[in-house]
Amino acid sequence: MHYRVLCVTDKSDLPETELFIRLRQAGVDIEVACNPGGRYFDRLRASNVPIHEMIIPSRFSVKSIRNIRRLIDTRGYEILYCFNNKAISNVLPAARGRNCQIMTYRGIVGNLSFLSPASWTTHLNPRVARIVCVCNAIRDNLLAMRFFSKRLDTRRVITIYKGHELSWYQSRPADLAGEFNLPENAFVLGFAGRNRPRKGIPYLIEAARHLPAEAPIHFLLLGRLTDDRALRRLIEKSPYADRIHLAGFRSDAPAIFAACDTLVMPPTRSEGLSRAVIEAMAYATPPIVTNVGGLPELVEDGSSGLIVPPADAGAIADAISRLYHNPQEKQQMGQNARERIGRDFHIDQTVRQTRQLFEQLAPSA
Repeated sequence: MHYRVLCVTDKSDLPETELFIRLRQAGVDIEVACNPGGRYFDRLRASNVPIHEMIIPSRFSVKSIRNIRRLIDTRGYEILYCFNNKAISNVLPAARGRNCQIMTYRGIVGNLSFLSPASWTTHLNPRVARIVCVCNAIRDNLLAMRFFSKRLDTRRVITIYKGHELSWYQSRPADLAGEFNLPENAFVLGFAGRNRPRKGIPYLIEAARHLPAEAPIHFLLLGRLTDDRALRRLIEKSPYADRIHLAGFRSDAPAIFAACDTLVMPPTRSEGLSRAVIEAMAYATPPIVTNVGGLPELVEDGSSGLIVPPADAGAIADAISRLYHNPQEKQQMGQNARERIGRDFHIDQTVRQTRQLFEQLAPSA
């Protein structure tokens, strides 16, 4: 069966880039329209995947719509796969009157509604044949939406996990003691993200109050947090203030996760499959996560990490203490976490399931 696919995205991360490359290697006639400023653009360009350089500046760009329509008309795509809202809202008008099947990718829980006009210009548009969700939590959230008798067809919403490969994660663990002036015996817990209400950072900071003062436990927070005055005031009030470190944005975050004793991800809502958690698990660093969104799909409680209730600083502290006082259990959880990513979230599964979906949608199917 032959069909042609155009994937429209922005700056692809590594799993997305590898998906395009491996689909091409598997015999799919796939092309990619993407931002040439992406970190992995050169990797994609060096492969055999045809690339169309494209920067989509807004949710409705006349120039982008024209460029996409020109590609559709000259290249004859049967399937258009959109990886972000800007891509979707420009592909939909570009494909008007064209016999194309449109797929979208959804990576977060919430922020869609039958009452939102913006939602109808993206995933909820009737032209969208399939919404590919990165975890079951997102799929369940979409299928739970109701407006009188209106709801999404279950066949229209599917889950395909974003795939990884352990060979991608081979960086040498960072020297935390040397770079951040931590004691050699420090038990380091990492965090990565922004200080948005749903990310739950205040509960992580509050957890320090429940930890023994004499324990050499240090908090290493990665992300654009250094200029956050509210967060700094919160840290200054903590009894652990001298052990809470703001590391800023880091391009070597996986290497830092590899050197941490645990990664804590405490969101209160709207979490998909956290890239930081996946990277930590791939480096055998056991995570502590809240029972929110897709995180329980990643972590098996007590086996490949620990799951705690959201908005519960005491529970976070208990989980930290458990790993601190039980180094052998921590080590085993880390090993289980690494094996889980390699076994249950492998890129080959993503390629196979995506290809099967293409074949279902192809006009000749």
